[in-house]
Amino acid sequence: MTHRPTFALRRLNAALLMALAGTAGAQTLQEVVVSASRQEQKSFDAPASVQAVGQEAIEAAGPRVNLSEVMNRVPGITVLNRQNYAQDLQLSIRGSGSRSPFGIRGTRLIVDGIPATMPDGQGQASTISLPSAQRIEVLRGPLAQLYGNSAGGVVQVFTADGPEKPEVRFSVDAGSDRLRRYGLQAAGQSGSLNYVIDHSDFSTDGWRVNSAAKRQHTNAKLRWAANEQTKFTLVANAFDQPESGDPLGLTREQFQANPRQAVANSTLYKAGKDVSQNQLGLVAEHKLDAQSELSARVYAGQRDLDNRLSLPLASQTSATSAGGAVQLDRHYEGTGLRYARRIPAGEGQVNLSAGVDVERMGEHRLGFINNLGVLGALKRDEDGKVSSTGVYTQADWAINEGWSAVAGLRANRVKFEVDDHFIRAGNPDDSGRVSFSATNPVIGVTRHLGDDTNLYANIGRGFETPTLTEIAYTANGSGPNLGLKSARSTHTEVGVKTKLSENQRLDVALFHIGTRDEIVVASSSGGRTVYTNAGKTRRTGIELAHSAQWTPEWRSHIALSTLNARFAETFSSGGTRVASGNRIPGVMDRSLFGEIAWQPRALPGFTAALEAVHRGSMVVDDVNSDRTAAATLFNLRLGWEQKIGAWKLREYLRVDNLADKAYIGSVIANETNKRFFEPAPGRQWGLGVTVAYAF
Repeated sequence: MTHRPTFALRRLNAALLMALAGTAGAQTLQEVVVSASRQEQKSFDAPASVQAVGQEAIEAAGPRVNLSEVMNRVPGITVLNRQNYAQDLQLSIRGSGSRSPFGIRGTRLIVDGIPATMPDGQGQASTISLPSAQRIEVLRGPLAQLYGNSAGGVVQVFTADGPEKPEVRFSVDAGSDRLRRYGLQAAGQSGSLNYVIDHSDFSTDGWRVNSAAKRQHTNAKLRWAANEQTKFTLVANAFDQPESGDPLGLTREQFQANPRQAVANSTLYKAGKDVSQNQLGLVAEHKLDAQSELSARVYAGQRDLDNRLSLPLASQTSATSAGGAVQLDRHYEGTGLRYARRIPAGEGQVNLSAGVDVERMGEHRLGFINNLGVLGALKRDEDGKVSSTGVYTQADWAINEGWSAVAGLRANRVKFEVDDHFIRAGNPDDSGRVSFSATNPVIGVTRHLGDDTNLYANIGRGFETPTLTEIAYTANGSGPNLGLKSARSTHTEVGVKTKLSENQRLDVALFHIGTRDEIVVASSSGGRTVYTNAGKTRRTGIELAHSAQWTPEWRSHIALSTLNARFAETFSSGGTRVASGNRIPGVMDRSLFGEIAWQPRALPGFTAALEAVHRGSMVVDDVNSDRTAAATLFNLRLGWEQKIGAWKLREYLRVDNLADKAYIGSVIANETNKRFFEPAPGRQWGLGVTVAYAF
């Protein structure tokens, strides 16, 4: 916290917690976050745009398979379910990362203190275990830059601690398109050891042709308190996705004719992905004394991927082609060390932290001819390496009851190496080296207008390197694109957080992001994407979140975002002139989530809620040749909990897109064949049952 609460405020906080306790999906006014300062503090006192989604909201949002189920509750972040498990979700914070045709760019993902984003800035949301998650935090704005390369924002996921009494939990979810998820969890406390072990088995036939998928996911967290000063947390995660088809995007004509179809080449070349990933991490925390603490982390992982692209056979046979099937064998590891100390300063104190992060990854990339789904001749053989070093410091100064300030600095260096082993006549040695470095400062100030209102303003610099995947292809088809530059950005933000009454909270933020050398899609075809640097871009927007408990039975939540993302100067991409003022493709210009929930006293444990989701438009390419239409959807959910002795049961029923509206869920930016559109499903149903037994 930035200032010490009065006795009256402590009484108010307790009353609010009592009023909001037990409300499924509610965001309490006293939610705890760590993203802004790397230390626990209430989100109301954090000097930045940061919100958290709790376990009850995660459980009420659906089968707990995709982040897209629940993240529309948070302003400033867009998570689009592409109905394509081969390409993962499209996740964007304030427009950063919207270019990504697969995986996560522009956002740092962290799970239980262990990065889920690689050193080059690419992350995977599919490996996050939602059934065992206790809360998800989203940090936007300048302070996110202190997390390093590609930190347009930070998403942190925290696995729940085991309950005091050991518990076994079984869950089953079912839904449209033969969606099935089975889960088994064991959790509890045994002496000084706290444990959570969760396993899920998921499958779906998919809404579109060639979009079926299967997943098995195991997540474990073991926390051992060696003594009052020292604790260790071991995190293990195993993910296996042996099947995921890729239906590809559709042209507008194809979407209008049959949105559930797949492009012919999708089935002809058996486009899709098989992927597995195993990771192990250890976090150690030690209190040196009453005012200082030291934490360290070490982790390592391995990822295997087989990806079948839908490139026409004729285009795969040229001397410089990398083929139409990709095999990756990736290993990665990292360490981090952080020191924090509280220092008295004047009327207040300074929370000082400093740390270093060292991360490495290496991958062996092979390319083969995709002969109608059958592996053909070798076309690419190379090793890629990325190493990243970051040193940072941050100071949070509680000056007095009325003012606080934050300042930070991070120095980053990211180095790429590519060693080409496939050298043939007409295919030269494409080995190369490139490195990027940046020093990014952040500074901010907060004005505390009493106990109920905080005003803050922040400014900071950031940078984003291309990922190893983004430098994989050049426009002429030969070798890695080592000419890509890193994007440099300046982030400014002003915001207000206020408690309108004892049971209402309002957060509003205004921001501006100016970027030069923005990394954009030059062309995308058949699953292969080529990138280039644009000139300057700008993003401005407003974000609003409002939560209220109107009566003991009624509550509401609203999350509103607007985003004006445009190219700020004219540039040329792939021989096409892109005019200044054009919208950046793949960026949604506005979004709204609204929820009204009812918990009748006459039916203890029962909840009913109506959700309204408004999605703005997205342009499909740099020249803004087409765009998606805005859409407003309505969802209904019912939930019921019962406790019978040592047994606890929870059931839910959801109907999404009640009006069965046809709309486009996401776009593939700059798709060469004009297959920009990824349709969203019509009316969908889902239900689930969880049975828990406490010993």
